[in-house]
Amino acid sequence: MDIWAARAHANGLGSARAGTVADAVRGVVALQGQDVRATRLAVRVRTGGLTAADVDDAVARGEVVRTWAMRGTLHLVAAVDLRWVTGVFGPYFRDRQRPRRLRLGLDDAACARGVGQLETFLHTPMTRAEIVERVDLDLAGQAAPYFLGFAALDGVICRGPERGSEPTYVLVDDWVRGGEDSRLAVRYLRGYGPASPSDLSAWSGLPVTTARKAFDDVRDLLVPVGDGFRLRETEPDGTPHARLLGHFDAFLLGYRERPIPAEHVKSIQTGGGFVMPSVSVGGRIRGTWSLKSTRDHLGIGVTPFTTISAQLTRELSAEVADLGRFLDRSAELSVAEPRTAD
Repeated sequence: MDIWAARAHANGLGSARAGTVADAVRGVVALQGQDVRATRLAVRVRTGGLTAADVDDAVARGEVVRTWAMRGTLHLVAAVDLRWVTGVFGPYFRDRQRPRRLRLGLDDAACARGVGQLETFLHTPMTRAEIVERVDLDLAGQAAPYFLGFAALDGVICRGPERGSEPTYVLVDDWVRGGEDSRLAVRYLRGYGPASPSDLSAWSGLPVTTARKAFDDVRDLLVPVGDGFRLRETEPDGTPHARLLGHFDAFLLGYRERPIPAEHVKSIQTGGGFVMPSVSVGGRIRGTWSLKSTRDHLGIGVTPFTTISAQLTRELSAEVADLGRFLDRSAELSVAEPRTAD
C-alpha cells in the first residue's frame, strides 16, 4: 500500500469528491479557518461542482461554522460536529491559554462573568466591537479576542455570518441545531488514516497520551498499517491524483511528518507557521503554485520540483480549469522550470 496515496484518498483528495460544503468539511473533521480565501480553496479541492459563493452561503446558513478547535486555532467545522469538537478540544486549549488571559487581566471568574453577559444579549449576530461595548469587562487590545476565544472554547459562542469583510459572533444554542457525538480517533482516521497516535497528536495539538487513549478506546475497529492504523471499515485507494492545495491545507496539517522532499521543505514551510500552496500528486508534494488574479482572469503558475510529464500537465490543466470555474473566472496554467533545491 502507498501510505500517502491512501491518506490523500481518505482526506478527500482522491477520485470521489463531496457534493456539499458540510460533507467536505466533515470528511476531514475541520478545515483551517483563519484565511477565508484559503478555506474556500480547501473546500474546492474536495468537492465537485461547487463555487466559492456556495462556501459563503453554507456559512451564512449555519451549515458550517468557524470556531477555535485543533491546536487552539480557528477552524471551519460542520454545524452538526460543533458540540463534540468543542467538547474534545475546548477545555484543553482554554486551559492552555489561561496564562495569556491572566496577563491581559482576565481571570477565569471575569471570563465566566462576561460569558454570562453574552448569553443575555447575543441573540443576533454581533461584531467584536459591538460585543466589547456591551460586556462589562476591560477588553482593550488583545483582551477582546482572548475573551471571545474563551467563550468559544467553552462552547457558548462561535463565529456567525460575515458582515461584509468583518466576522460576527453568535450563541451556539441560537445558531446551531442538533449535533452528534463522535469518537475522536474514528473521525480522525476516517479523514487521515492510515495514521498513528503521534500523527493524531500533531494534528490536534492534544498530548500524545490523550491521542494514544483515543486509539485504545476503538482498538477493535483498527487494522495495523506500518507504524499506524486504518479503520477496518475503510478500503484504501492508492490511485494517484494531482491536486492544487491552498495555504494551510488540512492534508499537510494532518500528520507528524509531511510528504515534502527534504531539499524543498523551506519552499512549503516558509516560517512563522505558514504552509504555502502546493501541488500534491498521490499525496506527495511535487511543487508549488501561485495565483495572479485580475477581474476576469486567473493565471496559475506551477513551479515543479522536478520535470513533469505530459500526463501530469494535463491533470494540472484540469485542476486549473476547475479552480477557474470555482472562482468564476477564466484560468490558464503556466509551468515554470523545476525549482532549485533549498
